[in-house]
Formats: sequence, C-alpha cells, structure tokens
Amino acid sequence: MSETGTSLGPVVAFLGGLLSFLSPCVLPLVPSYLGFITGFTLEEMGHRRRLAMVHASLFVIGFSLVFILLGASATALGSALRFYKDAIMRGGGVLIIFFGLYCLGVIKLGFLTQERRMHLERKPIGFLGSVLVGMAFGAGWSPCIGPILGGILSLAATEADLGRGVWLLVAYSAGLAVPFLVAAFAVESFLDWFQKFRRHLNLVQKVSGALLVAVGLLIATGQFTRLAGYLQKLTPDFLVRLL
Repeated sequence: MSETGTSLGPVVAFLGGLLSFLSPCVLPLVPSYLGFITGFTLEEMGHRRRLAMVHASLFVIGFSLVFILLGASATALGSALRFYKDAIMRGGGVLIIFFGLYCLGVIKLGFLTQERRMHLERKPIGFLGSVLVGMAFGAGWSPCIGPILGGILSLAATEADLGRGVWLLVAYSAGLAVPFLVAAFAVESFLDWFQKFRRHLNLVQKVSGALLVAVGLLIATGQFTRLAGYLQKLTPDFLVRLL
C-alpha cells in the first residue's frame, strides 16, 4: 500500500479500536476489569485516581504489546509474500468484508461465536500483574473484538513496510486504550454515561460491520489508496506529518 494509503489506515485503525471498546463484549465489562486490575471498589477508585490510573496504564501497555506483535507478524508475512501483493490486497479486502458481514449478522458461524477471552480468577500480584492481565486480554479477545481486530490485521498484512504495519496496531491500541483510561480516571461519570449508552450497543456492532465492509470493498477494488490521496489533500500539513 502506498504512503497515501497508509495515511488513512491509522485513522481507520483508531476508529476500529474505539468501536472495539464500545462493543457489547467489552464495554459492559470495563468496570469489572478496572476493579480486577486495581483491587479497588468503584467507590475507592474515585478517591485513589492516581494509583488506579497507574494500573490502568499498565493494563493498556499489556494488551498493546500483544496487538503490536500481532500486527508486526501480519506485516512481516505480507512482506514475505510481496510477489503476490495484488492477490494479498484483494484477499485481505475480501477477508475484511467477511468480518464486517459477521458483525452485521449476515454471516453466522459457530467457531466465531465461541468465547475466546481468557479468564483469570486471581490477578497476579503488583504492577506487573496489571501488565500480565492486559496481555491476557489481548491474547484472548472476545468474539466482538475479534472481527474488528482481524480486519485491522488484514489491513496490516497489505503493508509493505513493517513500521507502517506496526503503526496501524499502535493506532488501534490507542483507540481502545484512550476511553479505557478515561473510564479509570472518571469512573463515576463513566458509569453514569454507560447507563445511558448501553441501549446503543447493538448499533455500535452494526456501525463496526458497516465500516469493515466499506474498508474491505475499497481495498479489494484498489480504491483505498485513491480515497486516501484525496483525503490527504484536505488534511492540514501538521496532521499529515503525524500520520
């Protein structure tokens, strides 16, 4: 994929991470994850924000490491097969469309609906434990986050440069991490917001599917780079340098 195509990729990956956080399999469990990694009740977290943020940050680092390693592996595999670049891009686009149709409920396969999240009855001791729990979360994602992450990994596999593929997963991890850290910092406000937002969880799932189908179609037809080039002309220079 060209550099202009890559400039749009991190934006898509960040949105994918945000939608993963808002998915029905992750969002309702955020308070439980926060309580587990900090060892505090939700009320105690409100009075010990600094320590709660430290544990939440270490949790984020844990799952980000796993996602980034997965992205590096996907890009390395794609680079090794660069002779088949066009076929990989088309195949990757079709795979992303498949994940999108699954999110939309058009495709229903038993192996995709099986629980994959790792369950830990007791958290390992200390700050290292928060990192390990984050890694366990990243290594055993649930069915809701799996299709979105699979779509981003498919996108990373189309990248010719390892750094660009890793950058996609950094952006995806940031999209998942930022709202998690916000929830840890303002847990009371997060709980109030969640009670109002929970009725929209199915809509989030549909939006995720639609985004994946759209990106998959653009990649499979070779239009992703063209669209990225057009959007880049509308993007301020300082944002282009960041991407």
